[in-house]
Amino acid sequence: MSERLFELGRVVVTPGALEAIAEAGDDLATFLDRHGAGDSGDLDPEDKAENDLIIGLYSLPRLLRLFSAYKLSDGRKIWVITEADRSATTLLLPEEY
Repeated sequence: MSERLFELGRVVVTPGALEAIAEAGDDLATFLDRHGAGDSGDLDPEDKAENDLIIGLYSLPRLLRLFSAYKLSDGRKIWVITEADRSATTLLLPEEY
């Protein structure tokens, strides 16, 4: 596990994401570890740069949510979103947003 750059808060997984991760044979913890370490996965360069900026500003009072996108082993996409106040992190499928 890489060093976590921010708190994840309570971890919530939607039923669809939980099923997709299990069907793909992937480990849910892998996505949480990558997200918490600042690896935002399959985002475009602008979104990755925004996440990097937000993580760098973590000590400031105004926080923003963090977003990551990863491909499961079977090619489906999963999103990981940490709320701005770091109270919760949700794993979900894009169509569940």
